Amino acid sequence: MRILPLVLALLMASCAPSLTGDQKFESLAGNYIGALLRMNPEWATTLGDHRYDGELSDYSAAGVAASRALTVSYLDSLKSIDVGGLNAANSIDCRILVTNLEYALFQIDSLREYEWNPMNYNPGGAIYALLARDFAPLDERLENVRRRLTRIPAILDAARKVLKTPPKIYTETALQQNTGTIGLIRDELSVYVAQSGWTAEKKAALKAAQDTAVGALQGFGEWMQKDLLPRSTADFRLGDGLYRRKLRYALEADISEEEIMKRAETDLRRTQEALYETALPLYRGFLPKGDTTDRKTVIRKVLDKLAGSHPGNGNIVERATEDLRKTTDFVRAQGLVTVPSDPVKVIVMPEYQRGVAVAYCDAAGPLEKNGATFFSISPTPKDWTKERTVSFFREYNDYMLQNLTIHEAMPGHYLQLAHANQFKAPTMVRAIFSSGTFIEGWATYAEQLMVEKGYGGPELRMQQLKMRLRLIINAMLDQKIHTQGMTEQQAMDLMKNEGYQEDGEAAGKWRRACLSSTQLSTYYVGNIGINDLRAAYEKKFGSTSGLKTMHDALLSFGSPAPRYVKDAMGL
Repeated sequence: MRILPLVLALLMASCAPSLTGDQKFESLAGNYIGALLRMNPEWATTLGDHRYDGELSDYSAAGVAASRALTVSYLDSLKSIDVGGLNAANSIDCRILVTNLEYALFQIDSLREYEWNPMNYNPGGAIYALLARDFAPLDERLENVRRRLTRIPAILDAARKVLKTPPKIYTETALQQNTGTIGLIRDELSVYVAQSGWTAEKKAALKAAQDTAVGALQGFGEWMQKDLLPRSTADFRLGDGLYRRKLRYALEADISEEEIMKRAETDLRRTQEALYETALPLYRGFLPKGDTTDRKTVIRKVLDKLAGSHPGNGNIVERATEDLRKTTDFVRAQGLVTVPSDPVKVIVMPEYQRGVAVAYCDAAGPLEKNGATFFSISPTPKDWTKERTVSFFREYNDYMLQNLTIHEAMPGHYLQLAHANQFKAPTMVRAIFSSGTFIEGWATYAEQLMVEKGYGGPELRMQQLKMRLRLIINAMLDQKIHTQGMTEQQAMDLMKNEGYQEDGEAAGKWRRACLSSTQLSTYYVGNIGINDLRAAYEKKFGSTSGLKTMHDALLSFGSPAPRYVKDAMGL
């Protein structure tokens, strides 16, 4: 890929001496984002830019080198801009863009995940993104699916050449997801083809591309099983040096590992105390003569009773849909925040995405027009025993499912991201480079807010506090696993004994912690950030100021890190 001449031409055009600082930044940012999306077609599709829907990224060593050249060129130019001389929006966005370029360079030069994470080469998302939303006529989307299918063998060939010695858990998960991607292309895609207006000739051409892609994926699966898995001997732990640097970029917050751990340990004890105080009246209600001296026993017995009412694989989507209706009605009735009109739909998580998270919110990209948001929930894996499946749904009982719906949809991720998509600025920086710390911070704050206003009563408060224990423990696990050698048994003990998690949830979280790093810290640090914003706002304007006014203002700046929102709100 010959991108360097293009980069230099763009830089020369954007650095003309007659430009003001704001004009120079806006030109550089616009040119960089344009080049970035051309280089990353799959990402462009998810953002809602459909100019490259038939293409796939270059995953080869040459593609990595081109990405690095692009990053270095723009980073050098952006660092020459006087941030203090920019207008308010551009000042924030310039800092965000520089941080993200530095992060990209760190990922390429130091983290080098392209050499040890086979999940990065899973093309399932590139196909699913063209099918999931009706952003264009089906026939047009299917033609781009066909074009992408023909490019899948090149991705897998690049993976064979680039991958070295991954951690075993990464290769095992990639094998599982590869099976899901084969099913998506071989079986689920056929449902869309049957709905199309394509001629027999065009269907035959797509069928040929399907067969080629499936064959390539099957061969890649065999290669991973026979070649990559036996040499998947690397440690999944980042180690303190890499973890500390990655944490700074991932959080975009001025807080150290040590401070996170100190605050987490204090909050763990404080939240356990609140959980006991909430559990005690419920415990006395169904066990009037029960012994209340052992606090953990009281909490466990109440949680056990609540866990007895739970959904299953067959009705979890139906239950979540009803919970979404109820939470939406409550937010509107209480006037907590402006409720967007964008559509949201609860769906079963596609198989190719399973194996890491239980649920996620898949919002329409900021460049997408009239796109739906999906609240996606994962059934239990097919190879789980009956006992582990029951344990999982005891964890995600009816009350916990309500809390999950609040977090992922209303007034959590769905609502926040819909507000973020309304933000307008001179560049697309803030729309594209969103802060996970802010996003997860708002969602966990949303859980707290709903309970604060009385939604769900003490039963839901039990689950919200249990979830708060989870977000605190997430941050502890993230750090202890990747920098302090925490074992699986130690992690399970912490989650089950101090966080009251069921075995199925704890096992899944161990796996997720191994497959990720720093992301699990965004929940706790983000929650701290959003609560600090509320405290600063109420200190300045009074605690009786309207929550809706405050929340609408807080959500009006897109999804930057909380420290930038604080600046924007004048706090």
